[in-house]
Amino acid sequence: MVTIAITAEGPDEPRVAVSPETVKKLSVLGARVRVQSGAGVRSRFSDDTLKAAGAEIAPTAAETLAGAGILLKVRRPSVEEVRQLKSDAFVAAILDPYDKDAIAPLIRAGASLFSMEFMPRISRAQSMDVLSSQANLAGYKAVVDAASLFGQALPMMMTAAGTVPAAKAFIMGVGVAGLQAIATARRLGAVVSATDVRPATKEQVASLGAKFIAVEDDEFRAAQTAAGYAKPMSAAYQAKQAELIASHIKGQDIVITTALIPGRPAPKLVSAAMLQSMKPGSVIVDLAAERGGNVEGTVPGQTVEAAGVKISGPLNLAGTLPGNASSLYAKNLYAFLELFFDKKDKSFKVDWNDEIIKGTLVAKDGKIVHPNLAST
Repeated sequence: MVTIAITAEGPDEPRVAVSPETVKKLSVLGARVRVQSGAGVRSRFSDDTLKAAGAEIAPTAAETLAGAGILLKVRRPSVEEVRQLKSDAFVAAILDPYDKDAIAPLIRAGASLFSMEFMPRISRAQSMDVLSSQANLAGYKAVVDAASLFGQALPMMMTAAGTVPAAKAFIMGVGVAGLQAIATARRLGAVVSATDVRPATKEQVASLGAKFIAVEDDEFRAAQTAAGYAKPMSAAYQAKQAELIASHIKGQDIVITTALIPGRPAPKLVSAAMLQSMKPGSVIVDLAAERGGNVEGTVPGQTVEAAGVKISGPLNLAGTLPGNASSLYAKNLYAFLELFFDKKDKSFKVDWNDEIIKGTLVAKDGKIVHPNLAST
């Protein structure tokens, strides 16, 4: 029987890689689940609750890891944690593998490392997509935080004393986080608009009752690959789009930016000149703060003010909803680990040719094996 270990995360990470629900499900697969005492407390999963679901509770990280064949984490584990596992152990976490200096010692430790951010975007892997599950929560929380910072009502209110106009919210980037931000802002009563460089997102924006903002010329209509990703745009188009956005952003009360590129700094979407044009008291929540930010002037982990505009650069926004975030993340991990078990005899079997396993495997036997990292 394989032992799955879940140790406590660091002080800056309130999420945990297991839930009472997934403890039960992992046990049914034929695994022993061992959780470090207190690991789930910040996500409202007490030791007693996890134990009642079938988990073993170990008092220390070392006792949790002893003899374990699988380690589940939210963030990248320490080298010391990996070294305490069995020699042929598996590690699944949000590894941030483009950070070469940080990931190299883990690779040398010899475990098979699975980076959940590399989950293939295919239909059978949707239940394993940690980026989507966490981005959904981040998009929601970004709007809630922005509304709090804005300090005024979002919906239009008609009263005997006069009318309170609806706030205007602009969402830049219509991925999972952006779509949830649009939906949340609409539910709160704001007038919502959104932009993205992929033409297919126009319909998605409209379906949520928001206005789509983009230069819709022939280049824009051809700006998407067959796989659904954005193509690089010409300098001429970028200039036209920037001019349109600059004109539009002047009248916005709330702006949410969500643009991230894997392994690269976040693209700058809001310039200092745009900030100067915005109304005093406006709010920007920059969801790309962890990668340097989409906004000139973003300070990761802080809320600052520039030209009278509040700029929030939250880190780990999904983690501010740790109960929800952990429950979803744990389900992602469970769906992934199902691939490693034979349900008939409850044995641990790995199909190394499975496209999901191949797509997420970063390193094995002390060597990098993922094509995205081979040349980095």
